[in-house]
Amino acid sequence: MNRSTLSRTAFASASAATVLGAVLGADRLHRFAKPLIAPSLMAGLPKPASTLGLALTAATVGDVLLLDPDDDSRILHGAASFAVMQGCYCGLLRARGARVTASAAAPRAAGWLLAVVSMATRSPDVAPGLGAYGLTLASMSTLAADPTLVPGARTAAGVVVPGADPASRIALGGVLFTVSDALIVARRLLLTTESHRRAAEGVILATYAVAQLFLVEGLSRKK
Repeated sequence: MNRSTLSRTAFASASAATVLGAVLGADRLHRFAKPLIAPSLMAGLPKPASTLGLALTAATVGDVLLLDPDDDSRILHGAASFAVMQGCYCGLLRARGARVTASAAAPRAAGWLLAVVSMATRSPDVAPGLGAYGLTLASMSTLAADPTLVPGARTAAGVVVPGADPASRIALGGVLFTVSDALIVARRLLLTTESHRRAAEGVILATYAVAQLFLVEGLSRKK
């Protein structure tokens, strides 16, 4: 079994255990598995991969800080770590030729504004920090949607349709990251029943893990 296969197997195992632990309320399983998601992807990176390595290191720090998703202090510090990660992804995307397009930026800007207003109204203590992080996420997702990243790929509504080429899944990775973080806001502001909150956390973690996989695999391939 080669390094790439081992990395994928470890990633799938860590991700599944993390989601299962969150949904079932199995705290020990969740706390053990979640910090392994990003390192398992890092283990499969070709060398050298310094920027991606930095992105995944920041993601690991963020994952550890967000083991308790309801602690405001940890949320803000986690958001700062993930902002570093998104900044790295933005740099890598721009290096591959991605640019901001109006069709991709408009819906993401609207979603960011809605999240900021909602947080400012109902959770003002964390709104500035999460709003700042949201800008880095929106920037990454906008760049990831640029069809020029995959010349000749099929597109729908200006977005690359995922295919066999790992680079074609970068756009979907950006979308899934946005969905995951939007659900964090929804979970915080709208859900009060513990079972519903656990179920939402499971979806948040599943979309996050797949987003990381698509972005890392797409960005680690030579253009």
